[in-house]
Amino acid sequence: MTFDPKKPYNDLPLLPPKVEIETRTILRKAITTGRALAELKGLGATIPNQAVLVNSLILQEAKSSSEIENIVTTNDSLFRAFTADTSKIDPGTKEVLRYREALWEGFTDLKKRPVLSTNLFIKLVRTIRENQAGIRNIPGTVVSNAVTGDIIYTPPEGETVIRDKLKNMEEYIHAEDDVDPLIKLAVIHYQFESIHPFSDGNGRTGRIINILFLVFKDLIDLPVLYLSKYIIENKSDYYRLVRGVTEHQEWEPWILYMLDAVEQTALYTRDKIIGIRDLMEETLRLAREKLPERVYSKELIETLFHQPYTKGRFLEDAGIAKRKTAAEYLKELEAVGILKNYKMGREILYLNTKLYKLLSK
Repeated sequence: MTFDPKKPYNDLPLLPPKVEIETRTILRKAITTGRALAELKGLGATIPNQAVLVNSLILQEAKSSSEIENIVTTNDSLFRAFTADTSKIDPGTKEVLRYREALWEGFTDLKKRPVLSTNLFIKLVRTIRENQAGIRNIPGTVVSNAVTGDIIYTPPEGETVIRDKLKNMEEYIHAEDDVDPLIKLAVIHYQFESIHPFSDGNGRTGRIINILFLVFKDLIDLPVLYLSKYIIENKSDYYRLVRGVTEHQEWEPWILYMLDAVEQTALYTRDKIIGIRDLMEETLRLAREKLPERVYSKELIETLFHQPYTKGRFLEDAGIAKRKTAAEYLKELEAVGILKNYKMGREILYLNTKLYKLLSK
């Protein structure tokens, strides 16, 4: 069949691809990518409290993934909104927080039932979009060039067609075969984006599926791989290579792109984790030297690293201090330069300035 971007691609080939996807070049790249992921997985276990990875790095992934869809917020708005008890949150920040919620929901569901299914994908997009979205059943969805308006792709149409292709993708995900899971990841991501099962939210849902697939295959323990950063930095290549698969079945360049995305992201996240770990140790030393014994505790400092902003209630919830004492502790931490206070509505939030700076790089 000759591909026509203006016609629904109901003939999107089923998986597995009919061409060789484990070429020598791809297999060599998969080895180095796997090595980088294994190092990241081992390093994550060295963080005393992994909440910092979950809260901070997932928010960074949510921010970048949403930016790809032109939903923009700032690190500061995001971290404050995640910490404060307020309804005054701008729409962009709300959307990013919903992405974070969807990613965490997906991870939690996967741990309870290790299956990546259409029902799970629908649950993810409903959280992202905050509605009861389902599989597209109305024709007319197209992917257009943002500048020229030219139609570059028309995804499959008809709910039955879409569900059949998703079912085939599910079978490919769970098939007991010898295909390297990192190579499979590239194939699955292309297929999901090409099926384009929802009227909106496909890109963000697809990027969550990437992370969940790596967890599903036990390649990472926590959903902290920050893939969207790489896609933003190489966005034109991403769309060009997707079209190469669609129009010419050019799988190798696309798979190599995705392998490099995983590898570079794993190395970036590794460095970020090392930075967080070193900063935590530095802060522990500073607190031990400068804070009174009644204030200093390892548990207190670790609580400051759950996320960049903290507040008295977090210390209360952690069982470190009662309300009045928690407020005193935070003031002491500010006095020695570890925290800086900011007013948000009626609340006083305290920023771990060095952690914020590290995460914002």
